[in-house]
Parts: sequence; C-alpha cells; structure tokens
Amino acid sequence: MATDEVRDDVPLTNLDQPLFDGAGATKRDLVDYLDVMSDRVVAALRDRPLSVVRVRAGQEPFMQKNVPKYAPSWVRTVTVWAETSKREVSYALCDDRRTLLWFANQRAVEYHPGLVLAGRWDRQTHLVLDLDPPEGDAFGLAVRAAHLVRQALADAGLAGAVKTSGAKGVHVFVPIAPETDMADAAAATRALAARAERLDPALATTAFIKEDRGGKVFLDSTRAGGATVVAAYSPRIRPGVPVSFPIAWGDLDRVSPADFTLHTAARLVGDGDPWADLMPEPQALPADLIEEGHTIPIARVQAMHEGKRRARARRG
Repeated sequence: MATDEVRDDVPLTNLDQPLFDGAGATKRDLVDYLDVMSDRVVAALRDRPLSVVRVRAGQEPFMQKNVPKYAPSWVRTVTVWAETSKREVSYALCDDRRTLLWFANQRAVEYHPGLVLAGRWDRQTHLVLDLDPPEGDAFGLAVRAAHLVRQALADAGLAGAVKTSGAKGVHVFVPIAPETDMADAAAATRALAARAERLDPALATTAFIKEDRGGKVFLDSTRAGGATVVAAYSPRIRPGVPVSFPIAWGDLDRVSPADFTLHTAARLVGDGDPWADLMPEPQALPADLIEEGHTIPIARVQAMHEGKRRARARRG
C-alpha cells in the first residue's frame, strides 16, 4: 500500500479518502486533528486500557478491544481477563503521539478508555454519570439534567467536570480518592443518580429499561468498574464528526454538540487543555452517599430480572 507521508515514523496511507459516509471529512482530517490535539488526547488516554471504534469503507463501524497481531512492537499493551467473554484481552495503552497516529491510520475514530489504570484494576479514578436524553433534538434536556447532578454533587460536598458526549448527551466526571473501593465507587454513582432524580423526577429518571423512561433524561449510573467512556476530545462516528468536548459549567446552557467537531475543536481549545483545567482534585466520597448506594440495586441486574418477569407475564 502506497504511503502518503510519514509522521513520527508512522506511515500514513489513503489520507484523501472520505472518512465515512456523512462525515464531511477525510482520513487526513482525522489524522491532522488527532496530531494537533495529541498532547491533550494522550493525557486522557495514558495508562488506561483502550478500546477504539474503527470504520472501514463499505463496512459498519466496529469496536476493537484486542490489539491486532500486526500492531507495531512499540505499541504498549496490557492483558486483562474479561469475565463476560471468559478470555484474555490484550488492550493497547495509548501513551504517546506515535501510538495515536498509528490508531488514526487504522481509521480509529472513537477512543474509549477504561476508568481504571493499568495495574490498578481494583480502583477506578472517576465516578461517571452518562446523561442520555430522549430521542430527537433534546440536548437541552441533558443540560438541565446535568445541573441536577451538579446540585446533587454540591449537596454531598463534591464537584465534577462536564463534557458533551459527542452525541446527544452529557458526561459528568467526578475524580475520586485513589483508595476508594470499586464497589463503593459504583454504589456512590448509583446514589448520585438517585439523588439527582429526586431533585426533579419530571425531568430525570434512573429507569434502566428504555420503555420505562417516559421521555425523561436517563441518568445512567452503570459506567463503573470495567466500563469505558468515550474520552474528552474524541471524535464520534456521526454526521459532521462531532467531538466530545469539555465545557465550563457556566457555559453549558450556551452550547450545542454541533459546535464541537473535527474541524472546529482544535481551534476552540487553543493552547490549553480545558478538560485538565476544569477537573477538580480527587475527592473522598461521603460515607452516607456510599451507604445509600449500597441499598440501590445494580441497574443492569435489576433490569435483567425485570425483563424475565415481564416475559413470564406475557407468556402467562
């Protein structure tokens, strides 16, 4: 395959091909964006097991967890036992510009790091609430729900940072003390979602089953433990290639996901790293928040049992 150019010893190919249908961008645009943003993107990915979403011409996008056998030897990896699939997965660690450029040349558009650091599988670094509005142009609802989460955090003596998801929702990240037990972190996430829901149950819901949400914003508290969340500054495989972008709380009511794209995000960031600048210091979680969370059933498990119950009722 002919090489168009080489950056940091990484051969880059087919740079002028369309990135995907509806992107309004080429592969070169992706490479250029990730290159100019590499310091900030790598800071969000460093030392975290990485899954990427790739897109090839004529194929549906696919998530890649295992590093392919043809990956260069200098791509660092970490092997993790995946309980769900009962196998070992060799994840990449995207710790430098060269690895990021290699992924870009592989047409990896989306970057989904884990919440844990390599070698610390029993400790996640942040609580995450994924605020998913109902279908349609409902970003404003997600913003209103984000303010509920911020209030719930403040009531608990905590603070977080917020970013667009790059789709239609919002992500709230809360950095936590490194000694926090994984089960306690998951419990605290559930409690925060429940407390935000109680602030305005007409707007927000913790109902995991979609048909039970009633057009409300879903406060998804399941991003815990071994979960991944799309990284700050990561492009998304959607029309126009929007980017998951950090926002100051005071600006959240004045933005739209379409403001931040592959073509605009680098200019808007300038010389800074707003995700790092807006992120509070790690915080100890209040005992009452953890205790409340341990009384709340795990959403996926509860939904599985409820789905079985409803299936039996329909058969009956």
